[in-house]
Amino acid sequence: MPVNYHFGKFPPRELDLGKLFPLVGPANAAVARYEGVLAGIPNPNVLLSPLTAREAVLSSKIEGTQVTLGEVLEFEAQGDLLDESTPKKADAREVLNYRAALNEATRMMADGLPLSQRLIKSAHAVLMDGVRGRGKAPGEYRRIPNWIGPDGCIVEQARFVPPAADRIDDAMAAWETYIHADAPDRLVQLAIVHAEFESIHPFLDGNGRLGRLIIPLFLYAHGLLTRPNFYLSEYLEANREEYYDRMLSVSRDGDWTGWVSFFLQGIIAQAEVNTRKAQAILTLHQEKRDWVVEVTRSQYAVRALDWIFQRPIFRTPDFVKAAQIPGPTARGIVRSLRDNGMLQEIVAASGRTPAVFMFRELLNIAEGRAAF
Repeated sequence: MPVNYHFGKFPPRELDLGKLFPLVGPANAAVARYEGVLAGIPNPNVLLSPLTAREAVLSSKIEGTQVTLGEVLEFEAQGDLLDESTPKKADAREVLNYRAALNEATRMMADGLPLSQRLIKSAHAVLMDGVRGRGKAPGEYRRIPNWIGPDGCIVEQARFVPPAADRIDDAMAAWETYIHADAPDRLVQLAIVHAEFESIHPFLDGNGRLGRLIIPLFLYAHGLLTRPNFYLSEYLEANREEYYDRMLSVSRDGDWTGWVSFFLQGIIAQAEVNTRKAQAILTLHQEKRDWVVEVTRSQYAVRALDWIFQRPIFRTPDFVKAAQIPGPTARGIVRSLRDNGMLQEIVAASGRTPAVFMFRELLNIAEGRAAF
C-alpha cells in the first residue's frame, strides 16, 4: 500500500527536543564556521563556482543522471548547450540548468523578492528549460495526480502519493507561511521546510532538485549565510536510501523528529566538508596569484586567474571573448599556463576546432579526491 501525504500534520505540533538538542548546537556552529570562511573569500561566486557545479551534478545524480563534473564542464566548454543528442549531453544540460536556476533565484532575492512561491516557480521554469521535462509545465504547479515509485508503476504500486492537484495551492500557501514564521531554531525549521516541499511534490518534474536548491536559498534568506553557497547533495546522495526513508516516515509514521535528526547530522557533516573545500580553494587562489603574475608577466594575470577559477574547463576563444583581455595577450597567457603545468590540454585542437584546457588542481579540490 502506498503512503499518502500527511494532511493536517504540517507543521509538526511537537518534536522530541531531547533527541534533537545535542545536534542543534553543533549544526549551527558548523554552519557558522563555514560562513566565517565564506566571509574571507573575496568573490565567492567566482572562487566557489566549481563547488556550485558539483552540487548541481550530485543533486541531479540523486534523480538518476549519470554525468560527471568533468563531463558537464567539458560539455559547457564545447559550447553547444542545445545538443541533447546523447544521454550524457542531455544529463549535462539538466545539471547546467540546476546551476542556472540557483543563480536566477539568487539574483531575484538580491533584487528584493523573498523566498516564496513566486520565486520557486521562476526557478522551476529555468530548471526545466529545454530539457527532458520541458513538456511538464515549467514554472506551473501540476494539474494532474502524480505519485512516487518504480518507473511505470500504477498508483496502487506507488511508494508515496502526494496531495491531489486541487490541494496543492493550499499546501504551498501553508508552506510559504511557515518559511517566514518565527522558529526556535532555523536549521530545524529548514529540515521541516525541505521535507514538506518534497512531500507536496507540487510540480510534475524537478521536485527533488528544486527541494535541494531551496536549502541554500533558505540559509541565505534567514541570514545564516551571506551567499547561498551551501552544498548538501553530497551527503544526501551518499545516504540516498536513508534520505528517502526518513522523508517517507514523516507521512507514514509522523516521525518528524527522525527526519530532522538525519537532516541536522547531514548539515554537520557537510558543513565540515564544505569548509575544508572552500579553505583549500581560497588557499589555491592565493598561491596561484603571485605565481601566475610571475609566469605570465602580464597586467591581466589576476583577471585571467579569476576567470579560470570560474571556468576550469574551457577553450581559448571563450577565454579571449569573455575575460576582457586583448586577444594576443589572452592566448599568450593560456600558452604560458599550459607550458608551466597549471593547465592541461584534454582535447587537442583539430582544424578549426580549438583545444580544450583543464585546471586539474582546482577540480580535484571540488571533487574531494584525485578524480582528474
